Amino acid sequence: MTRSVFTATGSYIPDVTITNQSFLTSQFYTKEGVAIPQNQGHVLEKFKEITGICERRYARPDQIASELGFLAANDALSSSGIDPETLDYIIVAHNFGDVTYGSNRVDMVPSLASRIKALLHINNPDTIAYDLAFGCPGWLEGLIQANYYIRSGDAKRCLVIGTETLSRVIDPHDRDSMLFSDGSGAVILEASDNSQTGILAHHTQTHACEYTTLLSMSKSYAPLLEDSPDIFMKMNGRKLYEFALNQVPLVIKKALDKADIHLSQISKVLIHQANEKMDVAILQRLYKLYNLDSPALSLMPMTISWLGNSSVATIPTLLDLIQKGKFENQHIEPGDKVVIASVGAGMNINAVIYQF
Repeated sequence: MTRSVFTATGSYIPDVTITNQSFLTSQFYTKEGVAIPQNQGHVLEKFKEITGICERRYARPDQIASELGFLAANDALSSSGIDPETLDYIIVAHNFGDVTYGSNRVDMVPSLASRIKALLHINNPDTIAYDLAFGCPGWLEGLIQANYYIRSGDAKRCLVIGTETLSRVIDPHDRDSMLFSDGSGAVILEASDNSQTGILAHHTQTHACEYTTLLSMSKSYAPLLEDSPDIFMKMNGRKLYEFALNQVPLVIKKALDKADIHLSQISKVLIHQANEKMDVAILQRLYKLYNLDSPALSLMPMTISWLGNSSVATIPTLLDLIQKGKFENQHIEPGDKVVIASVGAGMNINAVIYQF
């Protein structure tokens, strides 16, 4: 049986560090446009307590999302020695395309995948390059699509990239803006005849009717910008938290059931780095479904404290750091079974069960 296996990982972590203290002078407003008193010390303390975020990374002013994606892809290719011309697919997950510094205008023509293919100097016309917009679960959904190509015999080697510059589309007058960051991660997925490794199962859901506006684009909360044509990423944090807590564990369980694997056999849970408190609650709810005691949090490595939420880039970046020995006290051994899961705009949820 042909399976899809990871043969290389890569990432690019921007070098501009933005600490929580960088927001001390920010003027935030409620969604009703009411100014929030500037007791920012208290605001930042509560923010860190809930999200776990101390700092995040932003792209340099001269960088755009496609360049970050190229750097992550090049990291995966160069560290593995894989010839870029042998790629069958380049799938690039993002939500906002290339957004230049000082603007929040989306640029998606040509596709970021085509731009990255050109930056990699891939001449092979049979290397198909396309984009995927699927909210924060976009990179994982790209992995699922690549798995289908490989399992069908249509492809032997796929490059799946998640890249984003969320710092360019956030409202500086919205407290939620402190959640988001920039970055890129990449994985090369290949066909293998080893039935003991690779993607074992997956499951995806879209909850659109009731929950589609939990993440959306809207005007700034600041009254002085009410006449501006610009729109920014907005989030209904409380309802999103409830949605994720109720639905994500169920999707993970469906993927585990498809793989005929019990949760007790899972060695790691690699989850989208959205919010530390939310992710911990999801893990605890998942274990309750199996009537198991909550595990040690080391089962679920987190990068959100220093990288923030970079949307589609969080999971591939996390995986790359672990695989390359750059995440202290975290490692994955051959034979380990791992859950990879995400939730985001749409509202979309997905989960993959992978054996190393």
